[in-house]
Amino acid sequence: MNEENTMQHDNHDAERAGAPTSSGASSPAGIITFVTSAQVADAIRAAGCAVSVQQDDLVTRLHSASHGIGYQVHWGNQAGADQYLDFTLSCPLRVQGGDLPEGLINEWHRSRRFARVAAHGEFLVLEMDVIVAGGVSPDFLNFSMRLWVEMMGQFFLHLRNFTQQVASAEASGEDIPAAQRDTLASGDTQAPMTLN
Repeated sequence: MNEENTMQHDNHDAERAGAPTSSGASSPAGIITFVTSAQVADAIRAAGCAVSVQQDDLVTRLHSASHGIGYQVHWGNQAGADQYLDFTLSCPLRVQGGDLPEGLINEWHRSRRFARVAAHGEFLVLEMDVIVAGGVSPDFLNFSMRLWVEMMGQFFLHLRNFTQQVASAEASGEDIPAAQRDTLASGDTQAPMTLN
């Protein structure tokens, strides 16, 4: 391989890695490697949700809602002042009246991707991580927020389906454990979220 071919090969490898080359090529414009609270708030608005912005000890807190249920942004690794490499979208629901219906969490994880569910004491929490470290496009951020709204809707439908299964079993005379008759309420409000 002659010197000219070697140089072209090296430049091609550098371009794929997003590094500047001797011919002046560089990484695509607009790639973001961290997000600010303002960028995330804009992405939430672009997904059709209103945003409440609160300043708390130099940290900006973002709260929003979808399908009538509140959620919030929990910041992850910090890259600077109001600059984050990742964040978690979190929707807590308070469990009223006992334990969670058996199999509810496992069935969600078997049938869905992207967002996880965990039980934390009296709360059932739907969460989804968004990672921008390494570089993503602004479109990725907007898509992630639309995906989160979709996951929330699917999760509420999942909860309602479990409740309907319990009601159907009761109507047919089957013995239903008391744990499966729970009502869930939003962790952000006092009003119960009735699942039927």
